[in-house]
Amino acid sequence: MIDPRTPILVGCGQITDTTSQPSSERSRVAFCADAAKLALEDAGAAIGGHALGHEIDAIAVMEFFSDISPRFASPYGRSSNPPQSVARRLHAHPRQLLYSHSGGNMPQYLVNRFAEEIANGETELALICGAELLRSTQNARKAGMAIDWNEDPGGEPTRVGDNRWGFSEEEARHELRAAIHFYPLLENAIRGGLKRDVAGHMTAMGKLFHRLAVVAKDNPLATRREGYSAERLATISDDNRWICFPYPRLMNANAIIDQAAAVLVTSVGKAREWGIPPERWVFLHGCADGTDTWVVSERQQLDTSPAIKGCARIALDMAGKTVADVSAFDLYSCFPSAVEVAMTEIGIAEDDPRPISVTGGLPFFGGPGNNYVTHSIAEMMNVVRKKPGSFGMVTANGNYLTKHSAGLYSTEPTKGPWRREDPKKFQAELDARPRQSVNTTPTGTGTIETYCVAYGKDAPERGYIFGRLDSSGERFVAMTPRDPALLADMLKREQLGRRVAVGEEDGRNVFRPL
Repeated sequence: MIDPRTPILVGCGQITDTTSQPSSERSRVAFCADAAKLALEDAGAAIGGHALGHEIDAIAVMEFFSDISPRFASPYGRSSNPPQSVARRLHAHPRQLLYSHSGGNMPQYLVNRFAEEIANGETELALICGAELLRSTQNARKAGMAIDWNEDPGGEPTRVGDNRWGFSEEEARHELRAAIHFYPLLENAIRGGLKRDVAGHMTAMGKLFHRLAVVAKDNPLATRREGYSAERLATISDDNRWICFPYPRLMNANAIIDQAAAVLVTSVGKAREWGIPPERWVFLHGCADGTDTWVVSERQQLDTSPAIKGCARIALDMAGKTVADVSAFDLYSCFPSAVEVAMTEIGIAEDDPRPISVTGGLPFFGGPGNNYVTHSIAEMMNVVRKKPGSFGMVTANGNYLTKHSAGLYSTEPTKGPWRREDPKKFQAELDARPRQSVNTTPTGTGTIETYCVAYGKDAPERGYIFGRLDSSGERFVAMTPRDPALLADMLKREQLGRRVAVGEEDGRNVFRPL
């Protein structure tokens, strides 16, 4: 007999819209509610999706990009309480109204959290959902449309997650605040650890992301379905220009999309009560959460993630499984470095034939802000339902390979009472790890540990490095002076291990090759 308090996922819904015109009625919260209605229908409850919606007692909405980043700020307004706006559209009266802080880890984190609450009898039916409408926002701006997405449904949501900025003051002083800078820095550190030259590593990244592109080609919900070849992904061209070396455009998450997704989590007992067929049930066999050293420049090793390694181990141990028992993965894939580190830490060989994405990944399926992993969980539900008894692992990543969550899914029932290890235990282990000291006033000589070159529309604009001082071995952060010749040289010559002189100019650390 299955313990009636065992948490299960029972419904999922996804939408990718590439054609609809922007409108006031089609807001982000309305898009969330549309995905939620699909999830309610997918559950197949005997009482019907509309009635099942009335039973929702917890709603969590992923924070919209427009509420986080000035780059994606919307001129068309917002809901003052997104989960309440979704609840009203579903005629639900939930006890919990949660609005997440930023982080691609949050959908899996919330599945883990609600699963624990359900197992403890604290929650009966939780809805996790999110949406982005950056395609519509961009189109409406270009067309000069008058759209109004403002609404005030009353009350304030409870915020959940970690809202700290993902960068240090020292990194921000050197213009390092965005993912598009940090992940390329990590990528060149990975290349250095593998002893590859630039050309060889570009080829390897192309082969890796070709695997995602092939999945997207066969996924009707993917936004880029061309099935790009490895060569095309690794070749600079008019439609694959440099964004931040070593990443061209097609190796970046594609955020300018309209996508929404939702999943429902409940208990076996409630599923039986509501007449949700057992063939819709997906069990969370293992889960974990953990945060790596928060500041990238303070990580002792830039090509590893103790948190990913530990999250995978804890999730598998909780399920009594090994990596070999997993049939499919959906590894968070905002940039190649995120996938490469995850594969290494989990123990997935470069030539492993198993899927490393079931959606096509953020560059090709689509990168709907903090909500991508709701799509990957929904798609993994579909995958294991089609292959009963198989196991699928989802990994989730927030900030700059910083915040991590993992989930292991199967239609096979779990055994005994559902219990997870207190995530505080693993986090204490991670927090006890030593940090790399960073010298904020470096002078003298040193070597480049890793680097990247950020592009404008047509040309490189600035280079950034993490270096090591010869005098102390301390790490330092520095940037190029305004020197086009140096930027051009950084793209032609190997920079890893290159000797430099570093000092302060105009309030920032600047380096010059020796």
